[in-house]
Amino acid sequence: MKQLKPFFLFMLMLATFSSAQTQNPVDYVNPFLGTDFFGHTFPGASLPFAMVHVSPDTGTEGWTHCAGYIWQAGSIMGFSHTHWSGVGMVDGGDILLMPVVGNKMQLTPGTDENPDDGYRSRFSHSRESASPGYYSVFLEDYSIEAELTTTPRVAFHRYTFPEADNSKIIVDLGHQIGQKDENDWAEIRIINDRQIEGEKVDGPGKIYFVAEFSKPFLYYGTFDAEYATPESGAAVFAYKNAERGKSIGAFVTYNTSENEQVLVKVAISYTSIEGARKNMEAELPHWDFERVKNDAHNTWENELACLQIEGATDAQKEIFYTSVYRSLLAQYISQDVDGKYFGADGKIHIAKDYNFYGSFSCWDTYRSQHPLLTLIAPEHVNDFIKSIVDKTKQYGWLPGQHFQNVFGEGMVGDHLVPVVVDAYRKGFRDYDVDFIYNAMRTKALEFPKPPVSVDAARSGLKYTNELGYIPADRITESVPKTMEFSYDDWCIAQMAKELGKESDYNLLMQRSENYKNVWDKETKFMRPKMADGSWLEPLNGREQEIVKEDDHSYYKYFDPLLVGRRPNRHYTESNAWQYVWSVQHDVPELIDLFEGTKNFTKKLDTFFEMSPLISPPKYVGVVGTIGQYVHGNQPSHHVAYLYNFADQPWKTQFRVRQVLEQFYRPGPGGLCGNEDMGSLSSWYVLSAMGIYPVTPGNPVYIIGSPLFEKLTLQTEKNKTFTVIARNNSSENGYIQKASFNGQPFDRTWISHEEIVDGGVLEFEMGSEPNKKWGTGKQALP
Repeated sequence: MKQLKPFFLFMLMLATFSSAQTQNPVDYVNPFLGTDFFGHTFPGASLPFAMVHVSPDTGTEGWTHCAGYIWQAGSIMGFSHTHWSGVGMVDGGDILLMPVVGNKMQLTPGTDENPDDGYRSRFSHSRESASPGYYSVFLEDYSIEAELTTTPRVAFHRYTFPEADNSKIIVDLGHQIGQKDENDWAEIRIINDRQIEGEKVDGPGKIYFVAEFSKPFLYYGTFDAEYATPESGAAVFAYKNAERGKSIGAFVTYNTSENEQVLVKVAISYTSIEGARKNMEAELPHWDFERVKNDAHNTWENELACLQIEGATDAQKEIFYTSVYRSLLAQYISQDVDGKYFGADGKIHIAKDYNFYGSFSCWDTYRSQHPLLTLIAPEHVNDFIKSIVDKTKQYGWLPGQHFQNVFGEGMVGDHLVPVVVDAYRKGFRDYDVDFIYNAMRTKALEFPKPPVSVDAARSGLKYTNELGYIPADRITESVPKTMEFSYDDWCIAQMAKELGKESDYNLLMQRSENYKNVWDKETKFMRPKMADGSWLEPLNGREQEIVKEDDHSYYKYFDPLLVGRRPNRHYTESNAWQYVWSVQHDVPELIDLFEGTKNFTKKLDTFFEMSPLISPPKYVGVVGTIGQYVHGNQPSHHVAYLYNFADQPWKTQFRVRQVLEQFYRPGPGGLCGNEDMGSLSSWYVLSAMGIYPVTPGNPVYIIGSPLFEKLTLQTEKNKTFTVIARNNSSENGYIQKASFNGQPFDRTWISHEEIVDGGVLEFEMGSEPNKKWGTGKQALP
């Protein structure tokens, strides 16, 4: 035993040295967080605000595989280059690469249940790792180590092969997340013994790629998985250098020695092959994988350094910094290195001196993700609005929620409006202000003119203009459309006021009260109303029915616990209990509708304390529940903060802490619902800071309960804003007293300007509520 002591001494010294090293925020990020339980996140390599997101795919079908990868899977199909960060749509997965070893040429992936039916490989999480800008996995069926890293527009693959004379890399352009459209097609071309290029039409648009290989091909060819022949089962065309079709691709073959590395660079573009080639030349002209990996790590380290926390457990640091990571990941640039991008008019444009962002999932992101970015990534905010301005000019109309220039009013509301107005009122104004204001105002009041389709108008605008609400027997999801358009009009009114447009301000403020037209004072709900002015009749113990009138159908009876399903439902992914609070722009008036704070807080208390069960059919988005509060979906996200408006801020503190600690955990299952382009993550970051933007468009944050002993934010003005919570713990979540820059602070809000100007917001925390702090008229938001 004596001879082992030096070894143990060495190990002890090593452990002591390692623990003494200061870990940076980047070291706590876990890209696997949210890959289980339908968080719809992906673990692959990506950079902040990047174009390419290269990640493993384990499946492509159904809502389960929105991000391509799920933690429960036991096999990997390959590595594709486009993924959305936590959306509820099944899309992406373009340009799949898969390294394999074997004599048999398999051209389809097979299934997770039986990987041997295709080119998939089994894998184990024990030999899989991910960190910001890097991913690796050991493909067990082929004894291949696959590694991924990235620049903004170029993915870098490194495959370490075993000794074999039949090592292959498959390039599958038929692969995609979601079902193929009948108009989808792809073309691939083998240029020489090191280069492959091609393009693909897939739903949202056209994507181009250029791939370069570090080692010349021994053999090569193309395939078409839909062209079966007696000889091959699926057509393989040896030494053919081009292919076109729906399920086509290419393969290259090598002889490899033990641990030989073959590297592949894949650049993408939404404009042209030339654009992809320029992206490659500008961002990755070399073959140094470790250099790119380190650059990616350093990029993330610099981005995450804007926020520092102290007094947090390792688990909390993992959750917090992964949440910051996801918040910075959700917005994607679409322009090439020369500024070219594919515009909303189908033409190529150039973004001069700014980054063009092609997609906005704004029903999700306007609430917390975009407001957070005004604090932690202010240098990007003007570019977001410039992108919206250019899209609107090219399209001829303010678009709704959209991905890669596919415009639709698929989600309720007109929420590019609060994204613009929130930025404007926080001082971000480096864009054509007059143009975007007029575009927002026009869409609020009018129908588009040809060639823009009338379908691009606000849903139910005819009824909004005529009745002041949207009727349930005419339009699906009529209640939230009435409510959310009211909020959007309030936002435009605030911008009108600052621009000196008094008549517009008065008109839009009047329309911002339209939510009152669906308020039922008897039931105390926002209730579906018919075109004739009558209420949708109550369920009263009857069995629910569906009414069909022409091309519209709807649930016949009002049931406040019914979420339901499209196209019959009256609320968007929520029920009457969850949507009654969606008057973020006029909470004092909502309290008046309840006839005072007593009734309002009683309803709020019931909301959080009642059963989480809803009326059938069940809905997948009802997750992360506290009573009828549903943290897994956006309409509930601001509700815990409403107690502040009703003179009971200690209840906000309690509920916010409850959500922070109950629905955010470390590891793959750490999210309670669909991440939705950073919205769950940004809620956590803001709430952990002790603030939340209940009303984007109003440059004010509502105070909650700070989670950490100390949090420091580097602001856009090169100042430091610090939140200190003394005597803080899981048990001590109640604010006892507070100060700001040494002066007593007794209000439940703080302005954006106060934060970015820098200062110290200090709280004394305790285990029992102080029912005097933050109350009274002077404290109200």
